[in-house]
Amino acid sequence: MATSSKMLYMCNSTPQWDPTPKKREDFEDILDERRHSSDLRYAMRCYTPVVYRGLTTCIPSALKSAVLKSEHVQYVIHKLSKETGESSEIIQEEAAEILDEMGHNLHMSVIRFFVFTLSKIFKKLFSKVCVNEEGIQRLHQAVQDYPVVLLPSHRSYIDFLMLSYILYAYDLPLPVIAAGMDFMGMKMVGEMLRMAGAFFIRRTFGGNKLYWAVFSEYVKTVLRNGYAPLEFFVEGTRSRTCKSLTPKLGLLNIVIEPFLKGEVFDVFLVPISISYERILEESLYAHELLGVPKPKESTSGLLKARMILSEHFGSIHVFFGQPISLRTLAAGRVNRIQYNLVPRHIPQKSGDDVHHFVNEVAHKVLLFQLENMVFSPWTLIATVLLQSLPSIELSVLTEKVLWLKRLVQSFGGFVDWPDNCPADKVIASSLAIHHTTAKTCNGYVTLPVQHKDCGINEEYIFRYAVHVLMCASYRNHLLNLFVRPALVLFAMESTKSHKKEEIYNYFVFLRDLFSDEFIFPAGTAIKDFEEGCFLLGKCEAVEMLQQDIFFTDNGSSITLFLTAMFQPFLEGYLTYCNYLTLEASEPFTEKQFITGVRQFTFQLLLTGYLKFYEVLSSDMQKNAMAALVRQGSLHKLKMSNGITYQVDREAVSRTADMLGSKVPVRKHFVPRL
Repeated sequence: MATSSKMLYMCNSTPQWDPTPKKREDFEDILDERRHSSDLRYAMRCYTPVVYRGLTTCIPSALKSAVLKSEHVQYVIHKLSKETGESSEIIQEEAAEILDEMGHNLHMSVIRFFVFTLSKIFKKLFSKVCVNEEGIQRLHQAVQDYPVVLLPSHRSYIDFLMLSYILYAYDLPLPVIAAGMDFMGMKMVGEMLRMAGAFFIRRTFGGNKLYWAVFSEYVKTVLRNGYAPLEFFVEGTRSRTCKSLTPKLGLLNIVIEPFLKGEVFDVFLVPISISYERILEESLYAHELLGVPKPKESTSGLLKARMILSEHFGSIHVFFGQPISLRTLAAGRVNRIQYNLVPRHIPQKSGDDVHHFVNEVAHKVLLFQLENMVFSPWTLIATVLLQSLPSIELSVLTEKVLWLKRLVQSFGGFVDWPDNCPADKVIASSLAIHHTTAKTCNGYVTLPVQHKDCGINEEYIFRYAVHVLMCASYRNHLLNLFVRPALVLFAMESTKSHKKEEIYNYFVFLRDLFSDEFIFPAGTAIKDFEEGCFLLGKCEAVEMLQQDIFFTDNGSSITLFLTAMFQPFLEGYLTYCNYLTLEASEPFTEKQFITGVRQFTFQLLLTGYLKFYEVLSSDMQKNAMAALVRQGSLHKLKMSNGITYQVDREAVSRTADMLGSKVPVRKHFVPRL
C-alpha cells in the first residue's frame, strides 16, 4: 500500500518508546567472601532454600511416577496402542525408559561437591562474580508466590553452573535445568550433572509422539506443582557470536500451556543477563564459525581443557531481571476460552493468537536480557580496534574508547569502568586479560597474527579471521544498543533523502533483511524507528523537523562510527547475493552454500576486493540464507535426501540493488500517529 502523503511520522508525536533512563542496580561480588573463608565449610553449610508455598521437595522417583500416571501420557499411550497395534504395556515401558533417560536425580551430596569444586575454579578463573542483590530479593519473593521459570542468556557452557552456584549462595531453590543430550556422552560428568538438577532432552524428536508427550508432561508437572524453578535457554544453544539468537519457542510453548489451561494462576518468567569480560570458549567459537567442526563433549576433552586454569578471564556480571507475570502479559492478548472446550489432557493445536503471543514473549525476554547486559572496557576496546585495523596508536585508542564510553552511557548502556582509575591503566589491564586476541607493539595495538614472508594466503587469512571474529564477539555486545539509530543513518545515506517517508521505507527494508541478525519483535517497526530517531536527536547527530531529517555538522563522528560498526553486515549480505547470482550451481544444500560462499569470500579477501573478515562467519551466512528465503529470493525445497535450495537470480539481484541503493525499496503504509 502506498504511504499517505499527509501522514505525520512518529518522531513528532508522543513517543511509544520510553526514553527515560533506568536506575542502575548495585552489584555484590560473591567471590569476595570465598577468598577469605573455607570453601569446604561453605559447601557443607546448612542450606535452607525458600520454597513455593511451603511445599516439600518432590523426590525424582515420585516425579517420574506422576508423569507416567498423568492423564495426558496415558491418553497418548492408549492412542498409540490403537494406531500401531502394540500393547499399552509395551508402550508404557518405552515411556518409562524415556523418563529414565531424561529425568533429573538431584542429590545434595553432588551439589555440595560442585559448590566446593566451583568455588576453587571460579576464584582461579575470575576476579569477580557480581550479582545484583535487588534482583535476588525479587526472586526470593517470586519463588514463594508462583511457579518460576529462569531464562538466562547463553554465551558459555558455564552459564548453568554459574546460575546454580549463585542460587545456592543466596539460599534459593536449585533449578531443574533443560540440557542437551550431548552431555550424556560424558562419562561420570553426565550423571553428576543429572544429580545437580539437569534433565536431558534430545535435540530433535523426529515426530515421536510418545517422546513429546513424556517430555512436555515432565516439564509441566515440575511447573504445575512448583517443585523447583525451571531453567532453560530461550535461544536453544550457545551463541557463538555473542549476539542473541532467534528464540526457539518449543519449551516456552510448554511452559505457557498450564497457564492457558487454567492449571496454574500465574507463572513468573525471570530474564537473566550473564555478561562475561572474557568468554572461556572465545577461540573455539571463532574456529567453529570458520568451519572447524565442534569438538564432541567428552570427559577427556574436559580434562584437557584444564589448561585454561592458568588463564585469567576477568569479571562476570549476573543480572536477575524483574519477574514477568505471564498473566499480565496475556491480559487482552490471548483467548483462553478455547482451552476449556475439551478435556485438559487431550492435546490441542494452538491458534495463531497463541503462536504470536509466545513469539512476543520470547522476544520480550531476549530484549530484557540485552537491556541489562554490562559492558566491560574490553567491549569498547574491541569495537574501536575493529574499526582501526590493522593497528591503532595506543594513545588514540584510549581517546576513542573514552569517547565511546560516553556515547554508550548516553544511549543508556551500563559500562563497568573502575572508579578513580586512570584510563590508560584500565585499558592496559583489559589488554593484558585479552592478550590472546590483541597485543601492544611499539605503542600500537594490533591483532597478534604474524605476517609471513610468503605473503597473504588462505592460511594467513584464516588465522587473521580467527582474531577478527574473537574481537567481533565482544563488539557484538553493543549491537542491540546501536542497531536502531545505525539503520536510520544507513537509510538516510542510502536514500540520499531527508524525507522521513523515504527514510522510514528503507529502514523497514533493512530491519526485515537483518531480522535474523538482531532482535526485532514483530510489529514494532514504528517503535524501532522512533527509538533510533530519538537517540540520534539526543546526541545531536541529526536534526528532525515536521517531515524531514537532516544530518548535522556536529554529528559526523557519531554517523561515521555507527555506519562503520554495521558495515560488515551490509557488505556480507551483498557478497552472498553476488555469489548466488554469479557462481552458485543449483540445487544446493546449506552445507554446499557455506562451502562455496566461503571460498568465494576467501578469493575476495585475497585480491583485496573485500576487507571485512567477518563475512567468512557461518553464522552470518546462515542468517543471510534465512533472510533470502523469507524474501522469496531463495526457494527452500524438501527432497527425499534432505532440504535443498534454488535461486531466483532476478529476486537476489533486486535485493542486492536495493542494498546497494541502486533501486528504491517498496513503500510501507504507516498510520497517522
